[in-house]
Amino acid sequence: MTQSQVGEWYRGYLACLNEKRFGDLAEFVHDPVVHNDRTLAVAEFQDLLRRDAAEIPDLYYEIERLVIDGEEVACRIRFDCTPTSFRGLPSTNRPISFVEHVFYQYRNGRIAQIWSMIDMDAIRDQLSTAQ
Repeated sequence: MTQSQVGEWYRGYLACLNEKRFGDLAEFVHDPVVHNDRTLAVAEFQDLLRRDAAEIPDLYYEIERLVIDGEEVACRIRFDCTPTSFRGLPSTNRPISFVEHVFYQYRNGRIAQIWSMIDMDAIRDQLSTAQ
């Protein structure tokens, strides 16, 4: 794959997430996929993403920075959203902003490995001050 193709596929993957087409993830992600050193079947990965979408109904993945090097992708994703809950944190029903730094390794045109770090401190700070 060329870097241009990898970029197109990656943007397609984020469109799939933004449109909540979780059933289409197998087009973009290997089965199994390694997410933060955990090997997950595509169905398990779908469940993880569905949980996030249920907790944050207006979840939208917005590319802030994107770097592609061969079949490796690095992205800083910005989220401006209103969680009803988030990974055990209390709901405030107020908007928050946070970023995710994520690295992907493609293999044969699909995402094979994902390393993701979400700024949980920023989320906690906003949820605690929003009350």
